[in-house]
Amino acid sequence: MNTYAKYCPNVYVAKCEQEYQKGDVIQVQTKYGKENDCIVFNLVHKANGAFYYSIVREDGFDSRQWAANRAARLSNAAANAEKKSTQYWEAAQEGKDFLVLAEPIKVGHHSEKRHRALIDRNWNRMAKCVEASDKAETYEERAAYWESRANDINLSMPESIDFYVHKLEQATREHEELKNHPEKRSHSYSLTYAKKAVNEAKKNFETALKLWGETE
Repeated sequence: MNTYAKYCPNVYVAKCEQEYQKGDVIQVQTKYGKENDCIVFNLVHKANGAFYYSIVREDGFDSRQWAANRAARLSNAAANAEKKSTQYWEAAQEGKDFLVLAEPIKVGHHSEKRHRALIDRNWNRMAKCVEASDKAETYEERAAYWESRANDINLSMPESIDFYVHKLEQATREHEELKNHPEKRSHSYSLTYAKKAVNEAKKNFETALKLWGETE
């Protein structure tokens, strides 16, 4: 049975008991028992009789689609919470024509119990209205975050090669600029951080090539 194994941040590969060729479509089972049809790319590791291949889902589902789906679910949750908030607010209008008169509670009068119960009901409804509204705001903030991630490119995608080529070129230019023009360094560690960015971009590019590049 082919299973998923974590290779590096954002990347899961297929751990297989047998060898496959690039382009083969295999089934890979999640830890929950669900099987996905995946396309084999490169052999990235071999150990203890197991073969580890970079893969993509045959249906095209990836981290960007996951983020988009997550954003959609959170947006729907926000809409439902806002709807509940409105419903609680409308329910809290019970007896408003009477309450707006600011009549004092008549202690000992037969209306006292009903008066207090009405105030308590509306108070609780408004509390739930605010609570639901706060939930809606939180869901909206989370939805916005995942919407911003829906176009991200990471090492789990074949197109990450071109992406990290660009990142490496950009980081290299910025490092050379600071190296050749000390006056442009905003602080004493600017050059160090720029070099670190180059190293990180280079590492990501090399990993992308191993995962998705052409092999001999």
